[in-house]
Amino acid sequence: MIRKLASCIGEFKKESILTPIFVAFESAFDVIIPFLMAFLIDNGINKNDSKVIIQIGILLVICSLVAMFCGVKSGKYAAKATSGFARNLRKRIYYNVQHFSFSNIDKFSTSSIVTRHTTDINNVQMAFQMIIRIAIRAPLMLIFALIMAFIVNSKLALIFLIAIPFLGLGLYFIATTAHPIFENAIKIYDSLNNTVQENVRGIRVVKSFVTENKEIDKFYKTSDKIYNEFLKAEKLVALNNPLMQITVSSIIVLISWFGGKQIVAGNLTTGEFTSLISYAMQILISLMVLSMVLVMIMISRASCERIVEILDEKSDLTSKENAITDVKNGSIVFDNVNFSYVKDKNKLCLKNVNIEIKSGETIGIIGGTGASKSTFVQLIPRLYDVTTGSIKVGGVDVRDYELNSLRNQVAMVLQKNVLFSGTIKENLRWGNEKATDEELIKACKLAQADEFISNFPDGYDTYIEQGGTNVSGGQKQRICIARALLKKPKILILDDSTSAVDTKTDKLIRKAFKEEIPNTTKIIIAQRISSVQEADKIIVLDNGEINACGTHEELIKTNSIYQEVFYSQMKGGEE
Repeated sequence: MIRKLASCIGEFKKESILTPIFVAFESAFDVIIPFLMAFLIDNGINKNDSKVIIQIGILLVICSLVAMFCGVKSGKYAAKATSGFARNLRKRIYYNVQHFSFSNIDKFSTSSIVTRHTTDINNVQMAFQMIIRIAIRAPLMLIFALIMAFIVNSKLALIFLIAIPFLGLGLYFIATTAHPIFENAIKIYDSLNNTVQENVRGIRVVKSFVTENKEIDKFYKTSDKIYNEFLKAEKLVALNNPLMQITVSSIIVLISWFGGKQIVAGNLTTGEFTSLISYAMQILISLMVLSMVLVMIMISRASCERIVEILDEKSDLTSKENAITDVKNGSIVFDNVNFSYVKDKNKLCLKNVNIEIKSGETIGIIGGTGASKSTFVQLIPRLYDVTTGSIKVGGVDVRDYELNSLRNQVAMVLQKNVLFSGTIKENLRWGNEKATDEELIKACKLAQADEFISNFPDGYDTYIEQGGTNVSGGQKQRICIARALLKKPKILILDDSTSAVDTKTDKLIRKAFKEEIPNTTKIIIAQRISSVQEADKIIVLDNGEINACGTHEELIKTNSIYQEVFYSQMKGGEE
């Protein structure tokens, strides 16, 4: 885990190395100052030697300036290193997520991925900054202060060695007990983000059903869970301070007791006693800082595990070596295809699917809710792999194609149409980033979108709000169809993507397809019989199986499911 995260330091290794170096020098000079102060008191002030006072005073100023310079440099390098580390980590996670297959994405919720990109990375960034700066300074200060204490008076310095193990055991107990609680709290963050995300996205639904109070209560409950978990963990972590205060106060009392006796006996000078008190305070501060670092590491450990979980996830859909890049045509063959989302042969969504589709044909697919219509078409561009059997496009098994080459020849307009923030032109060019304005207009005319786009005040430069909230459902569908057409694919799949347009517009779209892209294989999933009535073949899916396949005329005579749908729509169910 540490090695994988450390690889994200990348080009910021120099800053990551220089930070602890400057921290080490800063700590060394900070520790020298009490020693010089002791010398100043014993040999300058007590003996009234102005020469020593001036010389040691100059040395103290120099040490302070050098320590300050080292502190500034270490802070500058630490900021650059940690910011760069977090940037690289975000890029690495985002890059990996972009290469996930649908089955990989199904393992993680959207809110969980967002939390790992934000809260978890922030935790790791803070921990990294503490590790290369504070976690270096505190132990060095502790070690240097102990060494100097032994140089000043080895007998009194033994008090530190007795107290430190006691404190270490206490901190270890707190860390091991608090970590699982922090881990659970971060997981609850996923639920909180999910609640916020759902409400912001569906705010119109929330308001139309007047369920604001219910959603607020749901948010408060999740937020309270996080509060309670962190409260529980912080109660444990809060034991750090009293534990350290008791330990260090005991050290100071013991040093004062035994030090006072040694001063009376003449074995310890006032300056040495003062320096020992200073070193005790430095050790106190070091231990307090170490406890803060420990808490941050406890929190970040859970975040590290969640981040590495994303980085370790590999797509289960990959291209073979020397994969085929040329898709000859839009022919499709399903050969005894079975498919399960959970890769379990006993839980199949598609069963024994055998169908041959010629290049350029128009295929209609109908079926009830849950008939696996969307699953059927998602296997064609290899968004999922078949469980058993094979699918051939252009006479080649889809698993033998280079993924991008295959998907570039299969354009899909999904049930949930997604438009991104930006102009209509920018959204259309997702289909072809090099498309000219003339090509954009032609595609929009085919999709019956040019007329309403031209009526917008800014035309094709109209800005689309997040999620396409400033266009209607039918307009959104037509823009998405035009976007898919710009790919100039060999296979075009419309997954119930004309449901929000009127029947007249739907008919014009199908007519344009027939006349303008006759060589493109068109697969239309629809709920309306009128949308597939003129197709070369109509596939009737039922419970993941092909119940029937034929033309409209054939199915209306022979298939009971098709008859039921047709008469319910066309005759109002009277027949």
